[in-house]
Amino acid sequence: MVKQVLIDNDDGFYIPDANQLITEDDTPVDNFASAKQQRLLVGSLYSSLQKQPFLAESNVGVYYTDLKPAIVPDVFLSLNVQVPQNWWEKQNRCYMVWRFGKPPEVAIEIVSNKVGDELGEKLRIYEHMRASYYIVYDPTNQLSEEILRIYELRGMRYFQTSETWLEQVGLGLTLWEGEFEARRDSWLRWCDRDGTVLPTGDERAQTAEQRASSAEQRAAQLAEKLREMGINPDTV
Repeated sequence: MVKQVLIDNDDGFYIPDANQLITEDDTPVDNFASAKQQRLLVGSLYSSLQKQPFLAESNVGVYYTDLKPAIVPDVFLSLNVQVPQNWWEKQNRCYMVWRFGKPPEVAIEIVSNKVGDELGEKLRIYEHMRASYYIVYDPTNQLSEEILRIYELRGMRYFQTSETWLEQVGLGLTLWEGEFEARRDSWLRWCDRDGTVLPTGDERAQTAEQRASSAEQRAAQLAEKLREMGINPDTV
């Protein structure tokens, strides 16, 4: 681990020197299922939440304190923040809590084996970071028979909850059976309060096509009825 050097900024506060931080290491670690699941969670947010600024990413490091290495959530969501304009600058390449002014509201870990320590060290890190919600999704029951665990920050501690509506972010989570990127499976998805999933861009386009096709069919049926009545639909 590179020793982090603290520098003095214009406001008189000490912040870690981004040049001393490992913002990426280019190590491929994901499997096909986890990669698709991450794309579904991140992509559906960007196709659906268009009225507020937010940042959602997968496998991007989060630095939450100095003298500690970054933690890399499978997916995180941070509301009311945006990626800096020059994202190639060293200090803008990952999520540094002291630069964004707050931790992400939601951190999600997708369990694919028994060595990730999602219920141990990672839980303690997200709790210390003060992420409002920590989600552990265990689709193949590596940890137990419990597929979905939701932890909510109350005061200084995480408490597991059965509530799937995340009140502080205005989103819910649900397990959904269906097809995504030509793969039918069970998926973890964002949803609204009544359980309707947030659509992906492809799903939105498909719905629009279906509505257009339905409208065309209704128009054709109406035109046929008018002809049967001796009325030219082109002159109506």
